[in-house]
Amino acid sequence: MLEIIYEDAQYVAINKPNGLLVHRTRIAEEKKEFALQLLRDQLGYRLHAVHRLDRGTSGVLLFAKSPEATAPLVKAFTERQPDKTYFAIVRGYAPEEGTIDSPIRPDKDHQHKEAQDAVTHFKCLATVELPIAVGPYQTARYSLVKIKPETGRMHQIRKHFAHARHYIVGDKKHGDWRHNRMFLEELNSPTLLLHAASLKFEHPVTGETITIKASLPDNFRRLCQEFNWAPVVATQEELPEPLPSLS
Repeated sequence: MLEIIYEDAQYVAINKPNGLLVHRTRIAEEKKEFALQLLRDQLGYRLHAVHRLDRGTSGVLLFAKSPEATAPLVKAFTERQPDKTYFAIVRGYAPEEGTIDSPIRPDKDHQHKEAQDAVTHFKCLATVELPIAVGPYQTARYSLVKIKPETGRMHQIRKHFAHARHYIVGDKKHGDWRHNRMFLEELNSPTLLLHAASLKFEHPVTGETITIKASLPDNFRRLCQEFNWAPVVATQEELPEPLPSLS
């Protein structure tokens, strides 16, 4: 059962788990389960994707219950109106805050298209240094960052943090394999550590400001506790609750 975190007459949102595709795609034809299909089967009626999240990314994923409800929100996303907040664990000590303004080049299938402007704002919330050797270094440093993308390009956050050399841990395509392997082998962490925590938008029908929040996945929460970041995470208003303890 998918975790439903918001529902009204026009829309429904889930907290998407890591590794689940939004809908069927030829890039991953071997996959048999998709969020759109699973939620449709769970609720018993047809749904329409309003936006997308990468397969590896967890967090707020919004669907519309009709084509009429879909169109205005798709337009709003195109016009960059919704306010989105993500959390990630990245390699190295990130700057206290910053903006990555770097065009995103299309993937191989769309190389004929020009690079698109892309802007990502971020803030470093906490850091940790682990006594584990990775590559040429005897210790490994990581940061917890809060991210607000101004644009919504494909793989934007992952590509931007790779551009800044603060690779998101667990990113197999744009990340650093040495840190991914260390997290898997030493910390039992196999997932992409990127979470879409909150989505804020104006409801097209009621005019209300809607804020949807998704709690961190268990693996992300566990790492925050092990790194002594729980007090910082508990103060983040974009998350729905203080960090619960894991039994």
